[in-house]
Amino acid sequence: MTVEELKLKIKKYWKRKNVRVIFAAAVISSLLGALFGAVGGGVAYYEIQKMIKNRDAVSAEESQQYVPQTTQEQKIIDAVKNVSPAVVSIIITKDVPILEQYYTYPFQEFFGPDSPFQFQVPQTRQKGTEKKEVGGGSGFIVSADGLVLTNKHVVLDDQAEYTVFTNDGKKYPAKVLAKDPVQDLAVLKIDQEKIVDQQGAFTQKDFPFVSIGNSDILQIGQTVIAIGNSLGEFRNTVSVGVISGLGRTITASGGNDFVETIEDVIQTDAAINKGNSGGPLLNLAGEVVGINTATVTDAQSIGFAIPINKAKRDIEQIKDIGKIVYPFLGVRYSLVTDALKKEKSLSVDYGALVEKGSKGEQAVTPDSAADKAGIKEGDIILEFNGEKITADNALAKLIQKYKPNDTVSIKVLRGTEELMLQAVLGEREE
Repeated sequence: MTVEELKLKIKKYWKRKNVRVIFAAAVISSLLGALFGAVGGGVAYYEIQKMIKNRDAVSAEESQQYVPQTTQEQKIIDAVKNVSPAVVSIIITKDVPILEQYYTYPFQEFFGPDSPFQFQVPQTRQKGTEKKEVGGGSGFIVSADGLVLTNKHVVLDDQAEYTVFTNDGKKYPAKVLAKDPVQDLAVLKIDQEKIVDQQGAFTQKDFPFVSIGNSDILQIGQTVIAIGNSLGEFRNTVSVGVISGLGRTITASGGNDFVETIEDVIQTDAAINKGNSGGPLLNLAGEVVGINTATVTDAQSIGFAIPINKAKRDIEQIKDIGKIVYPFLGVRYSLVTDALKKEKSLSVDYGALVEKGSKGEQAVTPDSAADKAGIKEGDIILEFNGEKITADNALAKLIQKYKPNDTVSIKVLRGTEELMLQAVLGEREE
């Protein structure tokens, strides 16, 4: 056996057992000295000492690194690490008036400068405007060229300016490309950085972007991760929880008198704080399965996210036609429940009752697809293109499966008579 072969065996032994054998090294070097002479033994001893030092250095470096305790913990760490570069903060700025206070002598106008009523009245007046941060939210990049998905209520103000901050601290002016007329979703655009290469040609730097998952296969109890700009201050804050419910319907409200009913949303106990709106909800594979949108103020650990599959059509439409459009039927309705059946003395316990809005809005929009098809106030829409309308299968959910100009069949109950009507769906934009 040569010196090199013996060194290799010792190295393999250390790697397998992960022990330091300084004493053994001294003994081995002595044996080598007897077998191969003093020079060979000295060289072997030097090499072994060098190996020990290298091993100690590696061990010291490894001791400074955190070792995940479970496979799930490792998956969370990996997901956050991979997705965070594509999660952004959205800052809202606006021109707001600068107000200054001044004082007047109201009675001088009547009594002159020698008026016995020498007291001042405070007044305010505008002295120009200034740009001021008025809010913030979250979003995430969905394409290499800078498409950003967020909530509609984050970018609701058409008079405001929006700036996107990436995880590396860079900022980009953002343009609102479109707001979803049905879902609490909006798509923004930020421009890629231009880089000049050695030949003087311009190239564009791609943005990191997220991987999109499938929200149709989510399970209650599944672990999820929320990332966002909490409170508009703490960027890329991470919270972990589970899916607490699926198919929820909520009425969300926000600034600028924003009120919207959102159907078929995900409920989660992962903390969603103010400013998290528009951020991604991830599965353990690091795929986006939802867009964080709302939380219940008077509750703990109840937050909601829009399933990512609802946003896929928005992203595709922006890329294809540059806007977001929906099929439009043109009816206001209430889902028939046991309570509504009893209240209205209805003959069925499912369907969509066509009726006026809470503020007296028309039940059927004039000249709409529903109007042209012959749907009237008081009708109960039982089926939409062969699918039964229930609380879990709402009319709005069914309509969204189609495109403008699609022809659909509608089963309607009018009094005691069932009718089959045909409608050509219209187009609904923002």
